[in-house]
Amino acid sequence: MSPVVEVHARARLITDGPLTRPVPVDLRYDPADERRTVHIRLPDGTDWAFGRDLLERGLRTPIERGAVRVWPCGRTQLIVELHSTDGVEVFQFEIRTLIRFLARTHAQTPATSPDADREPQPPARTTARPERGAQPARG
Repeated sequence: MSPVVEVHARARLITDGPLTRPVPVDLRYDPADERRTVHIRLPDGTDWAFGRDLLERGLRTPIERGAVRVWPCGRTQLIVELHSTDGVEVFQFEIRTLIRFLARTHAQTPATSPDADREPQPPARTTARPERGAQPARG
């Protein structure tokens, strides 16, 4: 069994105000998950799960799948926009952080996986705080 890849990273929360602020996020990948899903866990406990390929493609070109939009911002930044019933959250990541994370996920993925030809799963959102009224997204 391959070890889970977990990276503690910083992203910038983009707001409609004049200032952005850094926030800690956790990036996670479990190679045992046959859907090749990555997770972004936000400081409020919300966990967004979506196909690893969405991040990979977003490094090169804008892409949208369900409630998640990803696009490059210049040569060194990546924007991840997350839509939910609670609103929209926009985060700016250093591309090099995501490239290192994705490289580690590929190192942990078996070369011949039975899901290699499977369609990527739609994004999902879960929360550790159900009192906010958020429901996990279902595809």
